Amino acid sequence: MSIKPQPIAEIPALTQQVAKAAFPKGNPYLTLKDELGSVFEDSDFVGLFSNTGQPGLPPWRLALITLLQFRENLSDRQAADSVRSRIDWKYLLGLELTDEGFDFSVLSEFRDRLIESEQEHLLLEKLLECAQEKGLLKARGKQRTDSTRVLASVRKLNRLELVGETMRAALNELATVAPGWLSEIVPDDNWYERYGRRVEDYQLPKSEAKRNAWAQAVGEDAYYLLFCLEASSLTDWEHLPKIQALRLMLERHYAYDADGPLDAQVRWKAKKELPRAKFGIESPYDVDARFRSRCGVNWVGYIVHLSETCDDEQCHLITHVETTDASIHEAQRTEAIHQSLLNKQLPPSEHFVDSAYVSAEHLVNAKEQQIEMVGPARQDMSWQARLEGGYDGTKFDINWETETVTCPEGNVSTSWKPRAMPDNRDYIQARFSSRDCSTCEAKELCTRGPQRSLNLHPRAQYEALEQAREQHRSEAGQEQYKRRAGIEGTISQGVRGFGLRRSRYRGLAKTHLQNVAIGAAINIDRLVNWINDVPLARTRTSRFKALESA
Repeated sequence: MSIKPQPIAEIPALTQQVAKAAFPKGNPYLTLKDELGSVFEDSDFVGLFSNTGQPGLPPWRLALITLLQFRENLSDRQAADSVRSRIDWKYLLGLELTDEGFDFSVLSEFRDRLIESEQEHLLLEKLLECAQEKGLLKARGKQRTDSTRVLASVRKLNRLELVGETMRAALNELATVAPGWLSEIVPDDNWYERYGRRVEDYQLPKSEAKRNAWAQAVGEDAYYLLFCLEASSLTDWEHLPKIQALRLMLERHYAYDADGPLDAQVRWKAKKELPRAKFGIESPYDVDARFRSRCGVNWVGYIVHLSETCDDEQCHLITHVETTDASIHEAQRTEAIHQSLLNKQLPPSEHFVDSAYVSAEHLVNAKEQQIEMVGPARQDMSWQARLEGGYDGTKFDINWETETVTCPEGNVSTSWKPRAMPDNRDYIQARFSSRDCSTCEAKELCTRGPQRSLNLHPRAQYEALEQAREQHRSEAGQEQYKRRAGIEGTISQGVRGFGLRRSRYRGLAKTHLQNVAIGAAINIDRLVNWINDVPLARTRTSRFKALESA
């Protein structure tokens, strides 16, 4: 397919006439077209298409249709039908009333092009540019960020089901690309019995010994299959998605010793031997999805971070959408979010976040970018902080000039050494004399070892963290932080109205495109409501609850 960028034509006269007559009181898509125009242009997507070949559909239209599709939570087929049948869609897209539309498969092909060229961010950024041109969005305002879970489009499997289903998926893939070769290397009919159906359709063993034996057999079969592939003349088998998933599964759940006895080279690992969840797949059908447990909720999939403006008397628009696998903690994305907002020339002056995004290092780095992070810093979780009257870090007096620390009992530290963590983060270790600590009457409140040591952030980070904690504890800080709560409503809107919490697709790239499109679709709603002077809905209160304040 090829495109030749063309100027966007006026809306056909008959389409305008019928649309205005059909919606005399207005319509969101008519308002969007009249106020913001077409949002996209063909030139925005030139890099997605070839210069030769059959002419394709105008990409600016496909981009708009994608946003409308996610705004109304439609399938590809339903979206294509809406282009053919709905007057408001034809008005926004500048189509004749008699336009017959296109095959619904065009939409998935367009999304694939966006992902392959890493241009999915255009769906949101072009809409933000239109809002900036209209004066509805400005840099250096107030913004807030929070995240929510996104469930992967796969079934959650236990360990036994995972290893069996991964092997079955690999065999099915090989049966498609090399059926003759596969039938020759199958050792016996037990394979057809073991991997002929989905694992959850079987009555898996109940006893621990039999379950371990079944898992051991699957591991031996999987390694045998890989050895046969390595010795074969098949080409590019290493790049088959299910074979890659099989390798990842074996790496996490099995141990292999090529130098050991033949009957003990493959070993099913005990659960306590498994590496962290971020190093293993949870399904052969989506190798990007990861397991996460947060606040008592377990899921397999992803996390989406939403940032939005929150200035008073301004349209609240989503400015950034970021998607990661579920194993990546929020604090690992704070600086990436700030940098993305800077790249868009939309950095906030104040950034409201919860404690998951705040650290001493982030506070200092954000200040260098002229961003004030507003949020509760994570509390000290040491046993001293949890013990009533315990000597936690706040009880010690630090003298940065003399590089000494004085404990609550008046003893002074004897050493002060800069050190580095395994991830290269710097810290300072201050130690007290074991002689002072062993004879101290308050030892039970301070340390369980022979001497007390404190790990301190570098001075700039330490002072920034203490200042943030003091600010958050103050009455003014608590009042200021109330602004963050509004992002919860945005997440609720995305989940309830736009299907934000469930991925339609498999893989991180496609899930991220979905989240970006949902963020842009939410912005369409907000821009139209702002232009039409629709007030924000008030928090709902039941009639019974209202009696409390009556």
